[in-house]
Amino acid sequence: MIWRTFENVRPLDTPYTQEELRELVILSRLCRYNRGAACGASAIREELQSLDIRPLPSLSFIGRVLREEGLTYQRIGNY
Repeated sequence: MIWRTFENVRPLDTPYTQEELRELVILSRLCRYNRGAACGASAIREELQSLDIRPLPSLSFIGRVLREEGLTYQRIGNY
């Protein structure tokens, strides 16, 4: 995963913006899909939590991002 290989340069006390969280959700979803891993909202949230993302997005936010980006329509694999 290319986007994980760089060290986090963000100060620990600076929260991610909504747009940054959207991008993180999309990248996480696409990465999990390519690996053949579960790519539903709860799996994505667990991955973001393991990356210590703050604030952690809610399941409804993740689901909404996936729907808006068309990442749940007629996909194959684990959800």
